[in-house]
Amino acid sequence: MMTLYSGTTDPYSHRCRIVLFEKGMDFQVIDVDLANKPEDLAVINPYNHVPVLVERDLVLSEANIINEYIDERFPHPQLMPPDPVMRARARLFLYSFEKDLFSHIVDIESGDQEKADKARATIRDNLTQLVPIFAKQNYLLGDDYSMLDVAVTPLLWRLGHYGIELPNQAAPILKYAERLFSRPLYADAMTPSEKAMRK
Repeated sequence: MMTLYSGTTDPYSHRCRIVLFEKGMDFQVIDVDLANKPEDLAVINPYNHVPVLVERDLVLSEANIINEYIDERFPHPQLMPPDPVMRARARLFLYSFEKDLFSHIVDIESGDQEKADKARATIRDNLTQLVPIFAKQNYLLGDDYSMLDVAVTPLLWRLGHYGIELPNQAAPILKYAERLFSRPLYADAMTPSEKAMRK
């Protein structure tokens, strides 16, 4: 059985839980208190961070690597595009999410007001640039739910928690977010701490 070491409020762990639930697999989640990590985490992952997936002799870290492995190992429903060109585009998108969106979360959580405000503005502006995509389609890669939607969901769920307010022209993003949150298994993939982030 797969075991996921998962941070209870970590957006990257949240991504992996979404994929595991979407696949409907048999797995175990070990909740990790990020302020008080268990000693065995550093043993299985020398970087001592979550998420970490363990399956027999295989130990994987980094959310995108874990999720691609799960997607290849359990191909239904398929979350990465089958076509190599589209798959490369999807990976490029995932990379840009890390650089343009998720890399700024650390500044929001830093306690430095100036850094946090700048990070909020950057995330707001970068998310707003995605608006034209939703004029023609329901999801980031078209009309089918994909790994890109999985990747951005934890951030959209935490917008209020992070103090990020989207402008009026970003209304299509908020509609898109509600589509993601209303997926049948979405609530199951969240921890109680994550559920409490949105009132």
